[in-house]
Amino acid sequence: MIEVKNVTKKYGDFYAVRNINFEVKEGEIVGFLGRNGAGKSTTMNMITGFIEPTSGQIIVGGYDVFKKPKKVKAQIGYMPEGTPLYSDLTVKEFVSYMADLKMIPHKEKKAAVEKAIKSTGLDKVQHNLTKILSRGYKQRVSMAGAIVGDPKILILDEPTVGLDPKQVIEIRELIKSFRKDHTVILSSHILSEISQICQKVVIIDKGEIVAVDTPENLEKTSSKDQVISMVVEETKENQLPSIKENIAAIKDISFVNEKDDGSKEYKVVVENGQDIRKEISVTCAKSNIIVLEMKQEEVSLEDAFVKLIEGRVEYSQKEIKKMQYQKEIEELRDEQQAKKERKEAKKQEKLAKKAENTEKNKENSQETAEKEEKTIKNELDKSENGNKGGDE
Repeated sequence: MIEVKNVTKKYGDFYAVRNINFEVKEGEIVGFLGRNGAGKSTTMNMITGFIEPTSGQIIVGGYDVFKKPKKVKAQIGYMPEGTPLYSDLTVKEFVSYMADLKMIPHKEKKAAVEKAIKSTGLDKVQHNLTKILSRGYKQRVSMAGAIVGDPKILILDEPTVGLDPKQVIEIRELIKSFRKDHTVILSSHILSEISQICQKVVIIDKGEIVAVDTPENLEKTSSKDQVISMVVEETKENQLPSIKENIAAIKDISFVNEKDDGSKEYKVVVENGQDIRKEISVTCAKSNIIVLEMKQEEVSLEDAFVKLIEGRVEYSQKEIKKMQYQKEIEELRDEQQAKKERKEAKKQEKLAKKAENTEKNKENSQETAEKEEKTIKNELDKSENGNKGGDE
């Protein structure tokens, strides 16, 4: 449905995004995750055709964004960040206006507007001015403007920013409902939101794609080790760390804090995510350590995100420019090599064809010689037969 191939966007010497590649399949809800200034909005604006990439190609529904812009834009509904609405229009008037911008045929317009209003739960406020609506309803109005006309693709930039918890839940459920009929790209700073809504996550940092995977896989691969939180009562000072000697799977046991009742909290790191809670309980019982609490800590998308972006080298614009130049040189060399290989392939093809023609000519010549020989023989036979008849 959407293909982003080697896309770079630069402003002067500044690279907003650099050599990014990813795909979005039909019917997917894909989350764009990254820090402020990572390149999320720039990428989304390039997919919509609002911004042109410096280099690379974007294909939407089989059409190049900048060769067939009308074909592409007809498939996209875009909800920008900040809910830009016309304050002197009612909800219905605004959605109707968006329908006009999308050039929805007049005979279909009324039904399309009503459907968008109903889908976003705006029935009761459709005659209210947008300026008197709450932030949550304004988000819904902006979303109604995006979905009017049932575009195949929805691009939602920070759809829940600034909302209260109840409104966030409502908008999330609304986005989930779009999965039946739309492909959705969603950007957000809220990791739990991405994890709950999206089937695939694209993590972007400093203008580069860091990872593309499902939330579940990112969570699993973020840490091979399992962390167990334990609260215990000990008969001796710092006794729990000693059980490490009896359980090979334990990599480390570290003290966290002492609670008001005298119990102590520890973090136990277990190698390769093994579940050894039963073994720990038995060992603690033998050592007269009373276990008050023991639970495995779940790895979250936030853990995966932090692990992927922390410690990444931050290049200067001069270094990025140099790397981009080197990449362009390499691409040019690859192109020249490919051109050379194509030329050689054509040469070999010509030689093969020439050899084939030579062989055919040889065969034809031999066939012609055989025919001539046969003709001469026939004539000689006729001549001999004629002479014999005369003698008689």
